[in-house]
Amino acid sequence: MTFHIKSVFLFCAILSLFSCKSQTVTTDEKKEAIVNDTTFVNLKDYSKDFVYDMKYASSDNFLKAKVYDCAECFLRLKTVKAMLNANSEFMKKGYKIKIFDCYRPLDIQKRMWKIVPNPEYVADPSKGSIHNRGGAVDITLVDTKGVTLDMGTTFDFFGIEAGHNYQNLSQEIKSNRELLKNTMIQNGFNSFDSEWWHYNLISALNDKVSNAKWKCD
Repeated sequence: MTFHIKSVFLFCAILSLFSCKSQTVTTDEKKEAIVNDTTFVNLKDYSKDFVYDMKYASSDNFLKAKVYDCAECFLRLKTVKAMLNANSEFMKKGYKIKIFDCYRPLDIQKRMWKIVPNPEYVADPSKGSIHNRGGAVDITLVDTKGVTLDMGTTFDFFGIEAGHNYQNLSQEIKSNRELLKNTMIQNGFNSFDSEWWHYNLISALNDKVSNAKWKCD
């Protein structure tokens, strides 16, 4: 009888061991299925709280040409996470992020360079830009009524007035720019001196230039 009990106990122990191994494999498989921080994802799949005005998916831009086939905001997952955090902070204050541009495939950069081959306005595709790395966003803010905050110039205005250091602006405009800049910096981004709308995720600066593309519906 004692032998039988020991045998049953040993059998249960072995069964339990295999059961745990099976659970571990399942957990590992789930971990492998998790999207990596550098994977390109669509921001819309993670939040409905952004406003979009994707300028390069229309001709309403300084190029006067549509260079994207469709208006989608793809970014690396880590950039999306930082954007979600920043937008959450803005929403607490009654604002939302409005997006002009996100990840830009290298082929799109080449299209832009062909139209305007000037590094003062378009990054040279032979070098690539942070937009081509999935770590840059061009943005502004809207209020609860969807009205865009006054930032002093339009998006992609290339005069000195668009720079962060330009001071001949109303206090309202200065405050709007400061709100945008300070909140983005607090969430892992840095600013671009000559463009109030452009922000780079610091942890994405050394990611590889990419030509990954998405399908249009």
